Order: sequence, then C-alpha cells, then structure tokens
Amino acid sequence: MSDSKKATVYVRLKDGVLDPQGVTIHKALMQMGYGDFLAVRSGKFFELEIKGDSADIDRKIDEVCAKLLSNPVIENYTVEKPQ
Repeated sequence: MSDSKKATVYVRLKDGVLDPQGVTIHKALMQMGYGDFLAVRSGKFFELEIKGDSADIDRKIDEVCAKLLSNPVIENYTVEKPQ
C-alpha cells in the first residue's frame, strides 16, 4: 500500500568539528550579558514529505540524507518520523 509520510531531519556538525556560526552566536550572547551559556552549536533541519511503501520510504530518506542533506565527513543526521 502506498501512502504519504512526513519526516524531520536534523543535521549537526560532529563533535570536534569547528562551528564558526555557533562560536559567533556564543560571543554575541556573552556581549549581551548572557554569560550562563557555555557553548552554542548550530545545525539545520529539513521537513520532508514522501510517498511510497513504508520500507522504501525509510531507505529513500536515509539515501537523501547521506547523499544530499548532510556531509558525512563532518556532519551527523537524525530522522524523526511522527507515529
């Protein structure tokens, strides 16, 4: 049976990879008086809607994440699918 599914993909830099955007945001927070923030890491998210068979959908989402939405050398991704 074919149906439509939604997924949210979160892409983050791997631990140890320099995050210039996060560093800039952290510096701005400190200058604004928010000294309680110890660090900031930035990331991105994508909302995907896809149609197809359930098993095929999971495979396609993983392929798209690995090939297009993330750089596997420096980034990790997680996929959330509503129940």
